[in-house]
Amino acid sequence: MTKGAKTRTRKDSATDKLPEWDLVDLYSSPEAPELKADLEDAGARSRAFAGRLKGRLATLDGAALGAAISEYEGFTELLHKAMSYAHLYFAANSEDAERGRFYQTVHEQVNVISTETLFFTLELNRLSEAVLRKQLKDRAAQHYASWIRDVRVFRPHMLDDDLEKILHEKSVTGRASWVRLFDETQSALRFPLGRKRLTMSEVLNLLSDRDGEKRKRAAKALGKVLGENVRLFTLITNTLAKDKRIEDEWRHYPSPLSSRNLGNYVEDEVVEALTRSVADAFPDLSHRYYRLKARWFGKRKLDHWDRNAPLPGDSGRRYSWRQARELVLGAYGRFTPEMAATAERFFTNAWIDAAPRAGKDSGAFSHSTVPSVHPYILMNFHGKARDVMTLAHELGHGVHQVLAGPQGTLMSDTPLTLAETASVFGEMLTFRAMLADEADAGRRRILLAGKVEDMLNTVVRQVAFHRFEERVHDERARGELSAERLGDIWMDAQRESLGPVFRFDDEYRNYWAYIPHFVHAPFYVYAYAFGDCLVNSLYGVFEGGHADFQAKYLDMLAAGGTLRHKELLAPFGLDAGDPAFWRQGLGVISGFIDELEQVS
Repeated sequence: MTKGAKTRTRKDSATDKLPEWDLVDLYSSPEAPELKADLEDAGARSRAFAGRLKGRLATLDGAALGAAISEYEGFTELLHKAMSYAHLYFAANSEDAERGRFYQTVHEQVNVISTETLFFTLELNRLSEAVLRKQLKDRAAQHYASWIRDVRVFRPHMLDDDLEKILHEKSVTGRASWVRLFDETQSALRFPLGRKRLTMSEVLNLLSDRDGEKRKRAAKALGKVLGENVRLFTLITNTLAKDKRIEDEWRHYPSPLSSRNLGNYVEDEVVEALTRSVADAFPDLSHRYYRLKARWFGKRKLDHWDRNAPLPGDSGRRYSWRQARELVLGAYGRFTPEMAATAERFFTNAWIDAAPRAGKDSGAFSHSTVPSVHPYILMNFHGKARDVMTLAHELGHGVHQVLAGPQGTLMSDTPLTLAETASVFGEMLTFRAMLADEADAGRRRILLAGKVEDMLNTVVRQVAFHRFEERVHDERARGELSAERLGDIWMDAQRESLGPVFRFDDEYRNYWAYIPHFVHAPFYVYAYAFGDCLVNSLYGVFEGGHADFQAKYLDMLAAGGTLRHKELLAPFGLDAGDPAFWRQGLGVISGFIDELEQVS
């Protein structure tokens, strides 16, 4: 992708002009002298840092420790900036072998440099509580207290320095290489439909087409091509699960989920309460809604390619990019002008890549990059209502990342559970605005049903993914899983979550293979359900007229990773540790289904 100073756009008959991002705020090109200079600077600073401080953290006073962390944060930002650029450049076209080579080269360079300072967090974890308490009395060290807390949460699972070093050094040729293989393989897949050979993004988009025959053909093509590549995806899945198991055992994690929960700063019992509450609600939520959907279609059974089918009577309204922008910014602005103003910067600058194209990542994300720059959003906009919701979702992430930026490189990142809160809240604001502006009863029913389906995809579907992952990792501990067995586990999880109204064909057994979260971030997926249920409860507080809600909400986002979920939710009178909290969130979905049953 050529980098310039302005947003470039592509003409699409359905979606008007679609922006493509400009990464120049990071670097102008892979050959940019600034990129080389930043890596060289980070390397020199890291080596000097290690030479002065290795083995000495326990002897530092609080002011010196604070200064050391500030210095560490400075060159860490340079490494994150280089790695962010490499990742975004690769995501824009992962079919390009030269981009893949560049991404791997930068990753290896960053890995070598960061190995120099691996000692720092290891020694920080070895500080006695007495020494650390004394150091934290100084304002300079106290500034980083939340980051120190989050580093030390992994203290019981820390290995000897040599083991930590070899794991770190080998990560680029181990796990990271398997992830790259997955990404490049998926980007190169083509799905034949008639004379066309569609990308992953295009074939997934057809699964919500109005034409049932197109949905069926797309679903069959997706399953067939995944099946033709299932041996490779099975090898990747088995290798990464075994790799995780080995490291988890060395680190004495009690379960495959434990490290993710620690990283999310959420207690095991909270996650268990969430996933159990959702699974118990499958009959009341997904089973009940899809029975209703089958009735709308005049069927006793639905085929799996009908799950996201537009409802009868849905005109299939298409949205231009301009309309999507106005809808989301309008909804954000009605909540608070500050939120809309922050989101608008993504449009007026070249911070969004929305144009579908071959080789591009088929999903959607907002990459925070580094606080000294800004986030970038990637999505594939096809002009559907769901694409408007995706834009609202990713802009929620983007606003969150911008507001948290002043916390700095070490403390701006938010745990996955809370990161999904801002994105889902953005979706809810946009949906409520669209519903409020719609006077036609039939159209309101379609909007409400669409929102229910989005919520089921966020809550039920993601918890089903979570349960699939749990079973895969548990069984992998006893030996390698065949593609057939992975398909069996997938089908069990899908039948349990979606209910008896669905028919599943043989091709659907392979659909587990296209879910990137299983590869990129094991056990990430429950964070979506966490965020959706949390937002449902949070939005209820907002609708109830809670005093200064908007200001408190923005403060919550601006806190970044400095506060845990209990501290962040306390101003709103909410407690995620209470099972009633999750039932309240799920009750919002159930209430929407009640409303749909009444008007049907």
